[in-house]
Amino acid sequence: MADEQEIMCKLESIKEIRNKTLQMEKIKTRLKAEFEALESEERHLKEYKQEMDLLLQEKMAHVEELRLIHADINVMENTIKQSENDLNKLLESTRRLHDEYKPLKEHVDALRMTLGLQRLPDLCEEEEKLSLERACHVTSKFIGMHLYALCAKPRVGPGTPKSQNGSRMNEERESTYSSADHQPPPPE
Repeated sequence: MADEQEIMCKLESIKEIRNKTLQMEKIKTRLKAEFEALESEERHLKEYKQEMDLLLQEKMAHVEELRLIHADINVMENTIKQSENDLNKLLESTRRLHDEYKPLKEHVDALRMTLGLQRLPDLCEEEEKLSLERACHVTSKFIGMHLYALCAKPRVGPGTPKSQNGSRMNEERESTYSSADHQPPPPE
Protein backbone atom coordinates (compact mmCIF):
# COMPACT_ATOMS: atom_id res chain seq x y z
CA MET A 1 0.00 0.00 0.00
CA ALA A 2 2.89 2.26 0.59
CA ASP A 3 3.93 1.61 -3.01
CA GLU A 4 0.47 2.56 -4.17
CA GLN A 5 0.59 5.76 -2.19
CA GLU A 6 4.03 6.53 -3.55
CA ILE A 7 2.81 5.92 -7.11
CA MET A 8 -0.23 8.16 -6.48
CA CYS A 9 2.09 10.83 -5.15
CA LYS A 10 4.25 10.52 -8.22
CA LEU A 11 1.19 10.68 -10.48
CA GLU A 12 0.02 13.81 -8.68
CA SER A 13 3.47 15.32 -9.12
CA ILE A 14 3.45 14.39 -12.82
CA LYS A 15 -0.03 15.94 -13.18
CA GLU A 16 1.17 19.11 -11.44
CA ILE A 17 4.30 19.18 -13.62
CA ARG A 18 2.12 18.81 -16.72
CA ASN A 19 -0.24 21.61 -15.62
CA LYS A 20 2.63 23.89 -14.70
CA THR A 21 4.42 23.11 -17.98
CA LEU A 22 1.27 23.96 -19.96
CA GLN A 23 0.92 27.16 -17.96
CA MET A 24 4.60 27.89 -18.55
CA GLU A 25 4.20 27.28 -22.34
CA LYS A 26 1.25 29.67 -22.45
CA ILE A 27 3.27 32.35 -20.64
CA LYS A 28 6.27 31.62 -22.87
CA THR A 29 4.08 32.11 -26.01
CA ARG A 30 2.70 35.36 -24.61
CA LEU A 31 6.22 36.49 -23.67
CA LYS A 32 7.44 35.75 -27.21
CA ALA A 33 4.56 37.81 -28.65
CA GLU A 34 5.34 40.64 -26.21
CA PHE A 35 9.03 40.60 -27.22
CA GLU A 36 8.07 40.75 -30.91
CA ALA A 37 5.69 43.66 -30.20
CA LEU A 38 8.44 45.35 -28.17
CA GLU A 39 10.96 44.98 -31.02
CA SER A 40 8.38 46.24 -33.51
CA GLU A 41 7.60 49.25 -31.33
CA GLU A 42 11.32 49.97 -30.91
CA ARG A 43 11.71 49.95 -34.71
CA HIS A 44 8.74 52.28 -35.08
CA LEU A 45 10.09 54.60 -32.41
CA LYS A 46 13.47 54.69 -34.16
CA GLU A 47 11.73 55.52 -37.48
CA TYR A 48 9.66 58.24 -35.78
CA LYS A 49 12.78 59.79 -34.30
CA GLN A 50 14.54 59.69 -37.68
CA GLU A 51 11.51 61.35 -39.29
CA MET A 52 11.49 63.98 -36.52
CA ASP A 53 15.19 64.68 -37.13
CA LEU A 54 14.50 65.13 -40.85
CA LEU A 55 11.59 67.45 -40.11
CA LEU A 56 13.73 69.50 -37.71
CA GLN A 57 16.48 69.74 -40.34
CA GLU A 58 13.90 70.87 -42.91
CA LYS A 59 12.51 73.39 -40.42
CA MET A 60 15.99 74.78 -39.76
CA ALA A 61 16.62 75.03 -43.51
CA HIS A 62 13.37 77.02 -43.87
CA VAL A 63 14.24 79.17 -40.87
CA GLU A 64 17.62 79.94 -42.45
CA GLU A 65 15.93 80.64 -45.78
CA LEU A 66 13.50 83.03 -44.07
CA ARG A 67 16.38 84.69 -42.24
CA LEU A 68 18.17 85.22 -45.56
CA ILE A 69 14.97 86.58 -47.14
CA HIS A 70 14.55 89.01 -44.22
CA ALA A 71 18.17 90.06 -44.58
CA ASP A 72 17.62 90.64 -48.32
CA ILE A 73 14.45 92.63 -47.55
CA ASN A 74 16.38 94.81 -45.10
CA VAL A 75 19.13 95.39 -47.66
CA MET A 76 16.53 96.29 -50.32
CA GLU A 77 14.71 98.64 -47.92
CA ASN A 78 17.98 100.40 -47.14
CA THR A 79 18.86 100.53 -50.84
CA ILE A 80 15.44 101.97 -51.68
CA LYS A 81 15.74 104.59 -48.91
CA GLN A 82 19.22 105.54 -50.14
CA SER A 83 18.00 105.70 -53.73
CA GLU A 84 15.02 107.86 -52.71
CA ASN A 85 17.38 110.18 -50.81
CA ASP A 86 19.71 110.38 -53.82
CA LEU A 87 16.74 111.00 -56.09
CA ASN A 88 15.47 113.76 -53.80
CA LYS A 89 18.90 115.38 -53.73
CA LEU A 90 19.19 115.20 -57.52
CA LEU A 91 15.70 116.57 -57.97
CA GLU A 92 16.43 119.42 -55.59
CA SER A 93 19.70 120.15 -57.37
CA THR A 94 17.92 120.03 -60.74
CA ARG A 95 15.22 122.36 -59.46
CA ARG A 96 17.84 124.82 -58.17
CA LEU A 97 19.68 124.76 -61.50
CA HIS A 98 16.39 125.25 -63.33
CA ASP A 99 15.56 128.14 -61.02
CA GLU A 100 18.96 129.67 -61.82
CA TYR A 101 18.53 129.06 -65.54
CA LYS A 102 15.02 130.47 -65.91
CA PRO A 103 15.70 134.12 -64.84
CA LEU A 104 19.02 134.09 -66.69
CA LYS A 105 17.26 132.92 -69.87
CA GLU A 106 14.53 135.54 -69.42
CA HIS A 107 17.25 138.20 -69.06
CA VAL A 108 19.09 136.94 -72.17
CA ASP A 109 15.79 136.81 -74.10
CA ALA A 110 15.03 140.40 -73.03
CA LEU A 111 18.50 141.54 -74.18
CA ARG A 112 18.06 139.70 -77.49
CA MET A 113 14.63 141.30 -77.99
CA THR A 114 16.18 144.79 -77.55
CA LEU A 115 18.55 143.91 -80.39
CA GLY A 116 15.69 142.56 -82.53
CA LEU A 117 16.81 138.96 -82.20
CA GLN A 118 14.48 136.02 -81.59
CA ARG A 119 14.27 134.61 -78.13
CA LEU A 120 16.16 131.38 -77.42
CA PRO A 121 14.12 128.14 -77.42
CA ASP A 122 12.92 126.83 -74.04
CA LEU A 123 14.66 123.85 -72.53
CA CYS A 124 11.75 121.54 -73.35
CA GLU A 125 11.86 122.69 -76.98
CA GLU A 126 15.60 122.07 -77.22
CA GLU A 127 15.81 118.67 -75.64
CA GLU A 128 13.18 116.63 -73.83
CA LYS A 129 15.73 115.39 -71.29
CA LEU A 130 16.17 118.89 -69.93
CA SER A 131 12.53 119.12 -68.82
CA LEU A 132 11.70 118.65 -65.16
CA GLU A 133 8.49 116.89 -66.19
CA ARG A 134 10.03 113.46 -66.61
CA ALA A 135 11.97 113.71 -63.35
CA CYS A 136 8.81 114.79 -61.54
CA HIS A 137 6.80 111.94 -63.01
CA VAL A 138 9.36 109.30 -61.97
CA THR A 139 9.85 110.84 -58.54
CA SER A 140 6.13 111.03 -57.82
CA LYS A 141 5.76 107.30 -58.30
CA PHE A 142 8.40 106.48 -55.71
CA ILE A 143 8.12 109.12 -53.04
CA GLY A 144 4.46 110.07 -53.24
CA MET A 145 4.88 113.61 -54.54
CA HIS A 146 1.91 115.21 -56.30
CA LEU A 147 2.11 114.40 -59.99
CA TYR A 148 3.94 117.17 -61.87
CA ALA A 149 3.87 119.49 -58.86
CA LEU A 150 7.39 120.65 -59.62
CA CYS A 151 7.24 120.44 -63.40
CA ALA A 152 8.25 123.44 -65.41
CA LYS A 153 6.97 122.41 -68.84
CA PRO A 154 3.88 124.39 -69.97
CA ARG A 155 0.78 122.79 -71.48
CA VAL A 156 0.75 122.26 -75.21
CA GLY A 157 -1.43 124.48 -77.33
CA PRO A 158 -2.58 123.98 -80.92
CA GLY A 159 0.47 125.81 -82.30
CA THR A 160 2.97 123.71 -80.39
CA PRO A 161 5.84 122.42 -82.55
CA LYS A 162 5.99 118.71 -83.16
CA SER A 163 8.78 116.54 -81.83
CA GLN A 164 11.03 114.44 -84.03
CA ASN A 165 8.61 111.49 -84.01
CA GLY A 166 5.83 113.73 -85.34
CA SER A 167 3.63 113.94 -82.25
CA ARG A 168 2.83 117.05 -80.26
CA MET A 169 5.49 117.52 -77.62
CA ASN A 170 3.27 117.15 -74.57
CA GLU A 171 0.86 114.47 -75.80
CA GLU A 172 2.49 111.82 -73.67
CA ARG A 173 2.16 114.00 -70.59
CA GLU A 174 -1.52 114.75 -71.27
CA SER A 175 -2.35 111.06 -71.74
CA THR A 176 -0.57 110.38 -68.46
CA TYR A 177 -2.77 112.96 -66.75
CA SER A 178 -5.97 111.38 -68.02
CA SER A 179 -4.84 107.89 -67.01
CA ALA A 180 -3.69 109.06 -63.59
CA ASP A 181 -6.88 111.09 -62.92
CA HIS A 182 -4.83 114.22 -62.28
CA GLN A 183 -5.39 117.62 -63.76
CA PRO A 184 -2.50 119.14 -65.71
CA PRO A 185 -0.95 122.26 -64.20
CA PRO A 186 -2.27 125.59 -65.47
CA PRO A 187 -0.18 127.37 -68.11
CA GLU A 188 2.58 129.59 -66.78
